[in-house]
Amino acid sequence: MVKFSKQFEAQLVPEWKDAFVDYWQLKKYLKKIQNLCFSDPNNPKRKTNSNNNLFSFPKLTSSASKGDLYETELLEQFEDTESTKEFFALLDLQLNKVNQFYRGKEGEFVERGESLKKQMSILIELQSKLKLQKAQQSLEVASSRGSNAEEDQRKDANEEGDEFQDEELGRPMKQRSLSGRMVSYQGKNVKVNIPLTTPSRTISDLMSQSKPNNINKAKLHRAEKMIRGAFVELYKGLGYLTNYRSLNMMAFVKILKKFDKVTGKEVLPTYMKVVESSYFNSSDKAVKLIDEVEELFVQHFAEDDRRKAMKYLKPNQRKDSHSVTFFIGLFTGCFMALFVGYCIMAHIAGMYTRNSDSVYMETVYPVLSMFSLLFLHLFLYGCNIFMWRKARINYSFIFEFRPTKELKYRDVFLICAASMTAIVGVMFGHLSLVARGYSSAQVHAVPGLLLLAFLLLLICPFNVLYRPSRHHFLRILRNIILSPLYKPGPMLRSLEFVTCYYITGSYRNQDYGYCMRTRYRDLAYAVSFLPYYWRAMQCARRWFDEGEPSHLVNLGKYVSAMLAAGAKVAYEKEKSAGWLALVIVVSSAATAYQLYWDFVKDWGLLRFDSKNPWLRDELVLRRKVVYYCSMGLNLVLRLAWMQTVLHYNIAGVDYRVTMFLLASLEVIRRGLWNFFRLENEHLNNAGKFRAVKTIPLPFREVDED
Repeated sequence: MVKFSKQFEAQLVPEWKDAFVDYWQLKKYLKKIQNLCFSDPNNPKRKTNSNNNLFSFPKLTSSASKGDLYETELLEQFEDTESTKEFFALLDLQLNKVNQFYRGKEGEFVERGESLKKQMSILIELQSKLKLQKAQQSLEVASSRGSNAEEDQRKDANEEGDEFQDEELGRPMKQRSLSGRMVSYQGKNVKVNIPLTTPSRTISDLMSQSKPNNINKAKLHRAEKMIRGAFVELYKGLGYLTNYRSLNMMAFVKILKKFDKVTGKEVLPTYMKVVESSYFNSSDKAVKLIDEVEELFVQHFAEDDRRKAMKYLKPNQRKDSHSVTFFIGLFTGCFMALFVGYCIMAHIAGMYTRNSDSVYMETVYPVLSMFSLLFLHLFLYGCNIFMWRKARINYSFIFEFRPTKELKYRDVFLICAASMTAIVGVMFGHLSLVARGYSSAQVHAVPGLLLLAFLLLLICPFNVLYRPSRHHFLRILRNIILSPLYKPGPMLRSLEFVTCYYITGSYRNQDYGYCMRTRYRDLAYAVSFLPYYWRAMQCARRWFDEGEPSHLVNLGKYVSAMLAAGAKVAYEKEKSAGWLALVIVVSSAATAYQLYWDFVKDWGLLRFDSKNPWLRDELVLRRKVVYYCSMGLNLVLRLAWMQTVLHYNIAGVDYRVTMFLLASLEVIRRGLWNFFRLENEHLNNAGKFRAVKTIPLPFREVDED
């Protein structure tokens, strides 16, 4: 049987943990009472006392700043009165904390609910006016075919894009740009705000500047989606609140039962009368609001289909399958066997040494290294998911994943194992053909065909092999180009070379030097700069949208990285002492900049006033040494650029293998960085009790001015 403390911790809302009953601290006080006063089993104090006059009911007092407060006054003397007083003082404190938090969150959700009802009313009225306007236009078209003047007016009206007519005032509604268009609702001005979250919306907004009266069906559809998303988040928050109430009630019952068992008294019935009548258990506003949200959602967003509505409001979690675990083991075993065979054959053929086949190392190795780095990234992401779940870090909320489509860590491991099995299997077969002397163009096209097969699988439109996740990955790639998310690495440069090698047809005559000699070489340098540039532009966009100066400081980090990369490119072309000195100076400054941002901004560490030296007050992991070791490892791996200066290579091994190992260490560093970055973000959410998203609403009342 699972202990209640573990059930309690597993079911509570992670971001609200500090607002729940501190069950573990109460258990410590009970342990103290038991050890100090009631350790002797023959102590007469342990005999059950049926008299409930142990203490008076907790008294209710009022405070202008804190609201209603409960305070228990003991009437019967205990063997250890001070410990018992401390226990009930802490219990009263927990009851007051729960009441205050529940009252605040309930008020917040009720207010949000009223706003959404108003938004829904505005949307319904605008939709009805749009339908009426279209009907009127159809009648006008049917009755005015013989009039050229009326025909011209009708064309102008159609070009304006379904302009609304205010029936109450008898004039066209005032409208502005997409981010500030004005409409009239019940005699009040309402501003329409639809965030420009995608490039298509930005372009459409620019095109609509010449059509100020253009609020059509598409824009109302986007407003409807925003309101629907806000209802879903409100429903989720109300669900958290009801769960908060039931878990805290269970915690009070469990801890009072333990107190009765330790002391031999009957405190539970008396104290629970007060708990049951307190605000967090007696208020029914949240329950009524849940019913209202369900009714509105069924009526307006699910076509009166309750089952369809509940798929949005209460999406079912995908269950873990034992078959996934089985196939992880199967593909892992196959991968290890094939990889060992590939290594043995590569050793026999003399590959990956300083005297290895140049054609193979320049054309085939980049494909293998690119896939290896990609799936090493993915494997570490699976490890991150496993650790986040174990540490109760709500990564799904931070990443805004849909519960029905997100990948579990087992799914990630399965994708990695199956993909690497296929890749190493193909590379093993290709190396076997090369070792036997086959050198035709068809043989050398095998790595390119492997890359093509993975690209076709990625864009496959059929609902197989994690299609939602594949399409989500494609959207991420789109966002990397339009609003960058990642820093550059060798994987991207390998992809550029492999693409050049196979698209230009160089694989037919094994002329791998073509992509190194021509303008494609300069393109490779440009590719290495692009991710830095994209990421810097994203920081600039966030500063423009939010006005936070910290985004400009973050932008400076990527500018310094671009300067360091530029110095390295110049040094590779002209190895002189001047360029070497510039590389050392610029790279050292960029590394210091990046380390500061890693430790202080991204991880939230190096707080000198923290109770945990050089760390922060709140830590998810119990062992502080993990944080110190991670900081040291991040420092060491950030210095990988020194290989450019030292030109260190492993004895007897091709320099490309050394570069691959260094790139793998950088991937590992990023996996380590991911865990602590999300831990810090989770703690920031918990500090603000932020467990649900705040969806912006499309309609806002404004003054006449």
